[in-house]
Amino acid sequence: MTRAIAVAGLLLIFGTTAGVAERNLIPTLDNHPNVCPDQPPQPKWMQNINVRESYKRLLIQQIYRAQSMERVVDSQNCDCPTRYPSWAAAERVYVEHFAASEYWDIVEATSAYGRQANELRREAMPICEATGNW
Repeated sequence: MTRAIAVAGLLLIFGTTAGVAERNLIPTLDNHPNVCPDQPPQPKWMQNINVRESYKRLLIQQIYRAQSMERVVDSQNCDCPTRYPSWAAAERVYVEHFAASEYWDIVEATSAYGRQANELRREAMPICEATGNW
């Protein structure tokens, strides 16, 4: 009898939890940024890159992020054009330094740019928060 009550209780808990989780996971196709809504989109070739080469896109995204944080810190300004310029500079770094690189070299570079961006983020965040762009 006690086991039946325990099982019924667990079913009630899991059933309720699953129902709540389903209600809270509402998918949306709305992909508008909360900050600087006129952010330039990634270049088309990056959006259409083959899945097997998506590690290259990740590197360019990390280069862009590191450059963004560096611009904010260097200029002490976080207006939208400073934080979200065109992707041209990040693409240029990728083409000049990594386009012909091997997979593991790109993975290492991605980690290095990610670390750089994270370090600069600490300084950039208060600057951007002060302008409402964080």
